[in-house]
Amino acid sequence: MITFLTRRLLLILPTLWVIGTVTFFLMRLAPGGPFQSEREIPKAAKEQLARMYGLDQPLGVQYGRFLYNAARGDFGPSYKYPQRQVRDLIGEGFKVSAELGGWALLLATLLGVPIGILAAVKQNQAADAAAMGLALAGVSVPNFVLGPVLVLVFSLGLYWLPPALWTGPASRVLPVITLATAYVAYIARLTRAGMLEVLRADFIRTARAKGLSERVVVLKHALKLGILPVVSYLGPAAARIIMGSIVVEQIFAVPGLGRQLVNGAFNRDYTLVMGVVLFYAAFLMLLNLLVDIAYTQLDPRVELR
Repeated sequence: MITFLTRRLLLILPTLWVIGTVTFFLMRLAPGGPFQSEREIPKAAKEQLARMYGLDQPLGVQYGRFLYNAARGDFGPSYKYPQRQVRDLIGEGFKVSAELGGWALLLATLLGVPIGILAAVKQNQAADAAAMGLALAGVSVPNFVLGPVLVLVFSLGLYWLPPALWTGPASRVLPVITLATAYVAYIARLTRAGMLEVLRADFIRTARAKGLSERVVVLKHALKLGILPVVSYLGPAAARIIMGSIVVEQIFAVPGLGRQLVNGAFNRDYTLVMGVVLFYAAFLMLLNLLVDIAYTQLDPRVELR
């Protein structure tokens, strides 16, 4: 285990270096700059700002300084909000995005796994067709369509829930449902596929031949292996559901990390964009590592090699 963890953690470093390097040069090649505004800034003021942030230095010097600061986890102040450090903005935004994504992933798992189990047990029956039809509908409707529809119905029509902001428990409902819908469909389909494969296995036939109830066979014997595709999916899904909350955060005015990334890209806020991108990359790789470890606990045939 120690050897496996050490090797995987060491592989994270060159991966982050590649991601950071590509993002650094793409941001510099993009048209515009961090000090553009609708009102023209005097040339002397622009030069002073460039000197203050080191943007008047050669690109190689800027890149070397970026690598040095990134290795220490210090991205400096935001260009848009010079009084705020990037790590502070990431910490504040990630708390909101993690809560939104966590509730959405929990809802998707609690709904998707039972739907997938039901569809597998009732294969080729009406319940199977209905479950997979709903899953297909959930995948097909994008969240930038579903979100405004939910606001129109439940906020502007029925006045049950607030349409935006992040102020209380009621304000969480619509963003969480909007973000979770597509993942309910994915998890349901993965659960169904995994369960169908396991339910045809020899040890399941043996369990049924021993006279065990169908509920025990499905939940105790088949589910442990049938859930493996979902476990593999949860790692990338957890990072993707937080990263994918960008659209949802924009629709519902949620002050999360995704919204900061969008604003940083529009404002050419180099330090904020670099910090958020590297944070997301490291977060995704650590989640994948945890999934690999969890896999060995669920399936003894899988070894950490």
